[in-house]
Amino acid sequence: MEKIILGAALGNCVHVAGVMHFLQLAEDEGYKSIFMGPAVSISKLKEGIQKYNPVMVGISYRLTPENAKILLDELMEKVNPEEFQNRIWVFGGTKPVADIAKEYGVFRFVSDGTDDIDDSVMFLRGKKGQNDEIKYADNLIDRIHEKYPYPLLRHHFGRPSYEETLEGIQMIAESKVLDVISLGPDQNTQQYFFRRNAQKKEFNGAGGVPIRTEEDFFRLKENSKRGNFPLMRCYSGTSDVIRFADMLRRTIDNAWCAVPLCWYNELDGRGTRTIEQSVRDAQELIKWHAQKGLPVEVNEPHHWALRDAHDVMSVVMAYISAYNAKQLGVKNYISQYMFNVPNALSFSMDLGRISAMLEMVESLHDKNFKTYRQVRAGLPFLCSDMDIAKGQLAASTYLSMSIHPHIIHVVGYCEAVHAASAQEVIESCKIVRGVIRSTLHGGIDAVHNADVIKRKNELLEEASYLLEFIKKRYADYEEPLANPDVLADCVKKGILDAPHILKNSKFTGNLETKIVDGKCVAYSRQLQREITEQERMRFLLGQGEKKCRQEIKKLA
Repeated sequence: MEKIILGAALGNCVHVAGVMHFLQLAEDEGYKSIFMGPAVSISKLKEGIQKYNPVMVGISYRLTPENAKILLDELMEKVNPEEFQNRIWVFGGTKPVADIAKEYGVFRFVSDGTDDIDDSVMFLRGKKGQNDEIKYADNLIDRIHEKYPYPLLRHHFGRPSYEETLEGIQMIAESKVLDVISLGPDQNTQQYFFRRNAQKKEFNGAGGVPIRTEEDFFRLKENSKRGNFPLMRCYSGTSDVIRFADMLRRTIDNAWCAVPLCWYNELDGRGTRTIEQSVRDAQELIKWHAQKGLPVEVNEPHHWALRDAHDVMSVVMAYISAYNAKQLGVKNYISQYMFNVPNALSFSMDLGRISAMLEMVESLHDKNFKTYRQVRAGLPFLCSDMDIAKGQLAASTYLSMSIHPHIIHVVGYCEAVHAASAQEVIESCKIVRGVIRSTLHGGIDAVHNADVIKRKNELLEEASYLLEFIKKRYADYEEPLANPDVLADCVKKGILDAPHILKNSKFTGNLETKIVDGKCVAYSRQLQREITEQERMRFLLGQGEKKCRQEIKKLA
């Protein structure tokens, strides 16, 4: 049976943008919409209802509240009460007018301009009504499907004070602007949760909230059970990783696991493990979550880009990360795409980089492996002038909407200065929601820009070369791209490299990078030009020294 929704702007109101937008959303959800136009009288509205027999009637009024009351009184007088019981009635208007409409008690959904697209979508999908209890999905994948194409919002939150964090979680949940609270624990929590005697005073509150007991985690989760009941997740531990993961599952029902593949070890100083051991630990952690049917994110590629690795490295590590997850049995993979890293990338070249990452990752899709797109602004991109940073957050969100994300990892506009307070989390989410509202339907198709496509194809070719190089060089190993010894050796030898990795007798890479025409490329300062991955491998392994000397001689 055809579901008809009838829409009109009442009385002398000619403002139709709101009702038209709602009708468009309804059509996306399978309704047939009929728009009666602006300035529709109550009598004409009744005629339309009799003629079209809609299952839903959407009316709007955006003028003075006093006039709205006169119109709504007339509506109550002229429309049979059974009409309000047998059909779904919705109302849209300015907040003062909407507040009056709510008093009549006949409208299942009232939009006052402070709500967002996802509220309308949830209503049209039968998830909420004006006086209904809303049943929010309690797991990530169902929550994504409940709202898509509106993306879930995730934000990092963890103040140096536990009590402030506890209160802030309650405030954030009640604001209903955030779908996932991503707990940011301090270093002592991540590294020494089960080793209290090893904790260091200088690590207390460093980088996040001090959480010392399982009960602390339970209390944080309990305070999120209000408002829109946001999911909760937490960074993985950097030691005792399986034990820590099991504790997170039991206490906060960790929405998904996020773990790097090659980091949080001797390479970056965030742990004492060797790189080989940390890759093994990461793989064990990924497999543990996969066996329990839980989503996994390997938040690896941006670690390289944040250390000024060239764009090819982002693409290669995005593929290797997803490949490892698939090999280890993950069914639902959260693929993070951090924009604006390095922060000097132009928007077009950055989108080309992300597009290449996305294509490589999604080439792994099959009936047992699906990926979900999570986007975020790069932290170094945001200015310490917070007014400027607000604009940058909006601009980065606008760019990232080009790839139709399932999740937006909102970065607080204040993060270049300090960890976000609860109020700053809410404000940052509202900035992002404003961008989503303007771009979700009818945004500019920047992905198919000629320059973006050209850069994507360049990176796909270079990344494919490097991946094949690794597979051939380590052909004696089974699944070399998922072998801890192979990945560790590639980092040590500089096949996988970043300029910020401290070079010594163990890590011997020589990668140089430079921003050229808005893209980050492998660069030879001796040759004074960009180099390909084939050239980089030759120079790295000493096979291109003769050619290099000849080119330097020509330059001189």
